[in-house]
Amino acid sequence: MIYKKNRDTLLKDIRAINAYYKPLVLTLFLLLVTSVHVLAKPLDFTTKEVKFVSSGDTLAGTILKPEHPVAALVIVHGSGQEKRMMKWATLLAQNGIAVLTYDKRGVGESGGVYAGPEVGTNNVDAANLNLLSLDASAAVNALKKDLSDKHIQIGLIGGSQAGWIIPLTARKNNNVRFMTIFSGALVTVREQLRFQFYTNNDRSFWDTHTEEDARQHILNDPDKYQFTDTDPLPTLFELSIPGLWIYGGKDIQVPAQLSIEHLKTLQSKNNRYEYQLFPDLGHNTAFAKNQEPVEAVIKWIKTLKSSTKKK
Repeated sequence: MIYKKNRDTLLKDIRAINAYYKPLVLTLFLLLVTSVHVLAKPLDFTTKEVKFVSSGDTLAGTILKPEHPVAALVIVHGSGQEKRMMKWATLLAQNGIAVLTYDKRGVGESGGVYAGPEVGTNNVDAANLNLLSLDASAAVNALKKDLSDKHIQIGLIGGSQAGWIIPLTARKNNNVRFMTIFSGALVTVREQLRFQFYTNNDRSFWDTHTEEDARQHILNDPDKYQFTDTDPLPTLFELSIPGLWIYGGKDIQVPAQLSIEHLKTLQSKNNRYEYQLFPDLGHNTAFAKNQEPVEAVIKWIKTLKSSTKKK
């Protein structure tokens, strides 16, 4: 009798619980369906697969285009084995900027031979940087051809190694009207490597070293590799298009303070260059949890004057 009573009580409790939670389960189900519907809603830009030829090789990419773009960008790769950067491109497109992002040569669907840090120092040789700048220039032409409004300003955006490639591209192609660079070294390739070898990827480097320590090492350290060097300063001096550099104060791959010092020298010679320093960030300023660097770049692009011209 006690068992039957307990069982009846338990069944009664279960029925009560089911009656109580049934509306809640239904509500959660509807919320889930609604959320999926919202996520499935078409975004406010179109995508288009494209192919273009550079130095005899066919490269593949995607154009993301809002209905009325305020500007247009080609994303330039860093040193790695990088495919098209859809996440970054999507963020830019959602902010009204048309974007062409493509697979680096020899990577993904792009032809050609990949030369990266995994396969030797030819990655940083001047010949490879020049070849990559030709690829970016061809991408600019492909994007311009796709834009119905030919007055939309086209710029370049990228980080790290792209800091050397973007100025070379801008000098080659008059369609480039502005440039935005995250953590780009305004020193020679050899100097950047000396600094990077010195920090040895130690995240606490700046806790135990001073700016003077780093600069002395950059000046005096023997080079580990031999290759044809690239100095970005002469090229940047020749350009008159506006540029924005973003730096992290705790960068251990690029000497940020020395780069800013060189940038100030260029500013004194009437070059239209700006920079923003985020003291607590490291090298990957474009992909940090802190969204301020990317937001600053998007704001800067939207405020560019349409009268931008090159010398």
